[in-house]
Amino acid sequence: MTLLIAGMMLFIAIHLVPTVTGLRVALVGRLGELPYKGAFALISAVAFAMIVMGKGQAPVIDAWTPPGWGRALTAPLVLMAFILLIAAYLPSNLRRLTPHPMLGGVLVWAIGHLLANGDQASLILFGGFAVYSIIAIASANRRGAERSTLKRAWYWDLLVVLVATGLWTAVLIYHGSLFGVPLR
Repeated sequence: MTLLIAGMMLFIAIHLVPTVTGLRVALVGRLGELPYKGAFALISAVAFAMIVMGKGQAPVIDAWTPPGWGRALTAPLVLMAFILLIAAYLPSNLRRLTPHPMLGGVLVWAIGHLLANGDQASLILFGGFAVYSIIAIASANRRGAERSTLKRAWYWDLLVVLVATGLWTAVLIYHGSLFGVPLR
């Protein structure tokens, strides 16, 4: 459990750096843009590996009983999360709905998983990402994040949905192999 908690703390801390006014600018000024991005990516990757290994090693300690209907909502919520995550990288009209498609996707993904998992390690993992997403969205909003006003052709939205659905399907099929937790 210690590795999971340490990984979550490191991952969230490094991802909150850009939300602290002036800290990112100071680090880029000191290190340079490319070394800053490299350090950010390396620390993120190490933290992610710690999270994955820590979750895999964590004992199953029940913390709460998820609602009976929770598991049924997980898959559609995760599909919605994939759509939002892909919309963060491909142009689409979804950016006109939210200035934070990636953070919104992480939040929906976390909520979906919290509805299906009631063990302590899952609460730390998914609850941690949910809280981080809420903080990051609020911080971005305080810094003036705005929805896009650019209207895109409909086929961009279709592409986002198709790519997201393909990735979601692959994750559903290979969830057990990828994360060590087969879907029941």
